[in-house]
Amino acid sequence: MRALLVGCGAMAAAWAEAVRKNDLLVGRVEIVALVDANLAAAQAFATAHGLTNAQVFTDIDDALENVETDMVFDVTPPEVRANIVRKSLKAGRHVLSEKPMAANMDEARELAILAQESRRLFTVTQNRRYKPGVRRIGAFLDSGALGDITGIHADFFIGARFGGFRDQMDHVLLLDMAIHHFDAARFMSGQDGTRVFCAETNPQGSWYAHGASAFATFEMSGGSFFTYRGSWCAEGARTSWDAAWRITGTKGNLIWNGEDKLDAYIADGDETFLRDFKRVDVPELSSDYQTQDHASVLAAFLDAIASGDRAETDSVDNLHSMAMVFGAIQSAKTGKQINITQDF
Repeated sequence: MRALLVGCGAMAAAWAEAVRKNDLLVGRVEIVALVDANLAAAQAFATAHGLTNAQVFTDIDDALENVETDMVFDVTPPEVRANIVRKSLKAGRHVLSEKPMAANMDEARELAILAQESRRLFTVTQNRRYKPGVRRIGAFLDSGALGDITGIHADFFIGARFGGFRDQMDHVLLLDMAIHHFDAARFMSGQDGTRVFCAETNPQGSWYAHGASAFATFEMSGGSFFTYRGSWCAEGARTSWDAAWRITGTKGNLIWNGEDKLDAYIADGDETFLRDFKRVDVPELSSDYQTQDHASVLAAFLDAIASGDRAETDSVDNLHSMAMVFGAIQSAKTGKQINITQDF
């Protein structure tokens, strides 16, 4: 299948390299055209990633009109996403976009509806769902090994200096990064956010213009609570990009450092003041098909096109993650607890 890649910045490199080198994708899709407002950047990107046969454009309308493609890979900044996705869907292309899927909930709903009306897929790159830890935890919790889930807790503290558009974004942590953690919480627990209270700050010393730190408490649809503490300007002793997690259930606790340490503990023995517990294994997965980050997202997208089904991170599903983000933003703005709409 033939793809048009829109946006030739640093983030797009992971997409291009996955298409070129990953066994899940080799021979399944070819990037035949590039679009970037900066022609020199697009040409340099083509050279760097072995795309010298790809046509290069500075305008998406020209690319959609002049190159035969099946899909569009949208790796642009959030403020232009709606325009790129809208034009691509109307031109009859399937779309896989970076997150967030839109700059606000009205745009998100509009684009999800347009995809359905166009009979095309609009899928979102929630690539952190496709990590071994997240998939293992999801399967473990789904098995009932931890009992009913009562609490989901995530800490994210990294001092990331990107430069570029993120430095000037409003609500930069919630909109550009926390969407990954909120989506992972949904996936692992099988629950959606129903209510949120959030405080947002831009701490002293922050190099971002707005909202580099946030603290949120969500009520979830299964009766549990999800607490989130995050900062993108926290220097030293950083967490994993996938955050550090503790999940509590009626039978015990699961602790994941976001990287290679994943432990679960189940209550064992008599119900004394401090009950004994035992460590239990969180089983490894039988396949790595769904644990290869961007490559697995792209493979799932291609599979969905082939089958006619929606991908796991289809825009319709992603509306629930976006609702958690914009609910948190509204709470931070108003200082009030916000009910999260689930009727899309």
